[in-house]
Amino acid sequence: MPVLALCLCALAMGVWPASAAPVGTLEPAQHEELTLLFHGALQLGQAFNSVYSATEAQLVEARHSLGLYGRALGLLGQKVSQGRDAAQELRASLLKMQMEEDALKLQAEATAQALGETAQGQHVLRESMQQLEVQLRGAWLGHARQEFEALKAHADKQSHILWALKGHTQRQRQEMMAQQHRLQQIQERLHTAALPA
Repeated sequence: MPVLALCLCALAMGVWPASAAPVGTLEPAQHEELTLLFHGALQLGQAFNSVYSATEAQLVEARHSLGLYGRALGLLGQKVSQGRDAAQELRASLLKMQMEEDALKLQAEATAQALGETAQGQHVLRESMQQLEVQLRGAWLGHARQEFEALKAHADKQSHILWALKGHTQRQRQEMMAQQHRLQQIQERLHTAALPA
């Protein structure tokens, strides 16, 4: 830019004395002024050319940078979209697992209730057996003995059912604990996916 200002100055200085001089008398000083004027015009043109070339190079670089930014934004948009899809899938999976857990809880409650009823029935049966045992001590007769044996077999069967139900309840508890662990892992993944990058 200083070269451009110098050229303009030289051009103005060279033109003004030449226009003030009378036409037809060209002195040697005026030839030098014209040479300076042309030299200044040439430098001005070169300065304009270099400014134009630099500006064009900057525009090409700016277009290239804009293209890179556009591609980066496109990739970022794809990543965000994939993250949203993954979070949606996790939410659907979490909802399904929660429904399964609710079903397991209902089943466990029903089993616990059945166990309670069975335990109460077994208690009543034991009391009946104890009463029969007292009666049998007095008279060890055939009909009472058969009733006692039937009650004893029934009590053994009830004990076996109670034992099986306890095992089933224990398995259900283990399944529920595993389900809760999986739910916790999914919730942690959802929380991580929701955090800003």
